[in-house]
Amino acid sequence: MKFIPKIGSCLIASALLSVSAQAQWISLGVRGSGSMPTGSFAEEGASNAAVIEGAKNGFGYGLDVAAGMGMFGVYGGFDHINFDCESASCPTDGEYGLTGVSVGLKLSRSAGSLLHPFVKGGVTFNKLKGSYGSGSSGGLTSDRAPGYEVGVGADISFLGLLSLAPQVRYIGQNLKANIPGVTAPNPDGQGVNYLTFDLGLAVTTPFGR
Repeated sequence: MKFIPKIGSCLIASALLSVSAQAQWISLGVRGSGSMPTGSFAEEGASNAAVIEGAKNGFGYGLDVAAGMGMFGVYGGFDHINFDCESASCPTDGEYGLTGVSVGLKLSRSAGSLLHPFVKGGVTFNKLKGSYGSGSSGGLTSDRAPGYEVGVGADISFLGLLSLAPQVRYIGQNLKANIPGVTAPNPDGQGVNYLTFDLGLAVTTPFGR
């Protein structure tokens, strides 16, 4: 009868593996973003050393990929956002373009078969480019320094594999500007921070959450 405990152990192990397999998930999505700059990034004349300033509300798009087991997951993202610019630095047809990627952790929980609220947080690697004047190639670029993002949202399932993914994120970062002909306008960098409201459409694998 010694084989009975072995059979029991095998059944328990199989059940645990089955639960883990069912809990695994992966998703791919696209999103549109409406973004609002904050702090010195949005202000004009915030300080004598500020050269990245006067940004106004912007719009952009992004891509997301996420995978995990149960309520724990990891994610990666891509962002491209254009902010209008209205300051002494960019008086006409100016804009800031921000491009970068992010990686982090995502914690989600089912509130029913259709609703999965989540919180997320991670590291960003963004780069800013400013163009001033219609058709002008002049302006500034920044380094690609690490920053951070935190967000909250929900995956709302419909039609089986598809889900809507509204979320709100705050991105904080300190970027150093490089302006042609100007030596280190601010060697310590400046805050290029913003709040973004996203609406995404994602495809999630059949074994879902």
